[in-house]
Amino acid sequence: MKAQEFLELLEKKNIRSEELSALVVEALSQKGLKIATAESCTGGLVSKMITDVSGSSSVFDCGVCSYANSIKSKILGVKEETLMTYGAVSEKTAQEMARGVRLLSKADIGVSTTGIAGPMGGSQYKPVGLVYIGVSTEKGLKAYRVNMAQGKVPNRQKIRELSSLCALYYALSEIEEI
Repeated sequence: MKAQEFLELLEKKNIRSEELSALVVEALSQKGLKIATAESCTGGLVSKMITDVSGSSSVFDCGVCSYANSIKSKILGVKEETLMTYGAVSEKTAQEMARGVRLLSKADIGVSTTGIAGPMGGSQYKPVGLVYIGVSTEKGLKAYRVNMAQGKVPNRQKIRELSSLCALYYALSEIEEI
């Protein structure tokens, strides 16, 4: 999914981006669930968006900012083999990060972000703006590949903000299925 597609999806579902975190906290509260985050490229922004909502302490216990691969491995349990074979920016890594933080915190849902916020660091195969979002529940693992770069000159902050919103959206979708 690309940035514009994501924004159109929110509009189609009548969700304003500024209310997304409150919707997540409300849905978790109503179902008595907890969420935990594991973030790389978003640097804790998903956690911040959740904890900006009053009452979030009843649904949020843990956020891990795991920029370094060693933290992904040691704290979140991402397999060294996964990092070597697929890289830090991959579907598999996002899934293992989400599962790792869910198990670490004993939350009902774990959500992760790993990607390339730029403006440097991209490649032909993994361009700036590429982000993988992982979602883990007892039912299983999901990963979503998104590209949140807009225009010719990718904006790091915008990529991080849109990726965080996208992670919240996928978390909300999963919460609704629990």
